[in-house]
Amino acid sequence: MNAEGHKSKSLSQHTWEWVKSIAAALVIWFFLRALLVEAFRIPSGSMENTLLIGDFLFVNKALYGAEVPIVRARLPSFREPQRQDVVVFDSVEEPVNVVKRVIGMPGDTISMEGNVVYVNGRPLDEPYVLRTGADSEDPRMRAWQVRYLVNRARETYRPTLWNWGPLLVPPDSFLVMGDNRDNSYDSRYWGFLGRDRIRGRPLFIYYSFDRNGLLPLPFVTAIRWGRILSTPD
Repeated sequence: MNAEGHKSKSLSQHTWEWVKSIAAALVIWFFLRALLVEAFRIPSGSMENTLLIGDFLFVNKALYGAEVPIVRARLPSFREPQRQDVVVFDSVEEPVNVVKRVIGMPGDTISMEGNVVYVNGRPLDEPYVLRTGADSEDPRMRAWQVRYLVNRARETYRPTLWNWGPLLVPPDSFLVMGDNRDNSYDSRYWGFLGRDRIRGRPLFIYYSFDRNGLLPLPFVTAIRWGRILSTPD
């Protein structure tokens, strides 16, 4: 074999090695993303001040049992979602991921009176809640809530943002709400969240950027340095 042929063969071998290395890295990345950790960006203010627009999170997908790609089966979970967990889940209306807080658990009787949440007749301590708006009525709330009412006449039921229920949470379902309580499109409007839609829980914020920052050099000054590596509670 002449020198040129040897050089060509060597180049082909190196190229093949690079292709195999890149393919292996992509496969590893795919399974890590699918089964363990996935990045997520906060697009709205519904979880303020726990999570802000411009927060970038890593989400622990293994905690509640990751879904195996293609076969759509679930791995065993380390634990089930608990009350006041912040969870990332598949929207019930659009093909997007959403983040809210678990408020009602399966079997709970839950209501809101005067903007205070009651679970099984007891007020829920919610130090994370941000209240910024006013009470309002929305027909979407009554449309689904009336089916789950307990100890209340359905005919006269007129729920509002601050006053609704009591509702009985069905098995394998959760009631979730945003911490920015008066500016969150959540279970109060579209109903209970099925367990099968919950994907994971935020691990920590790896980057945070204030898109409304006005100082010069925004790529530095607009970074919320104090939020990086913090854990949403």
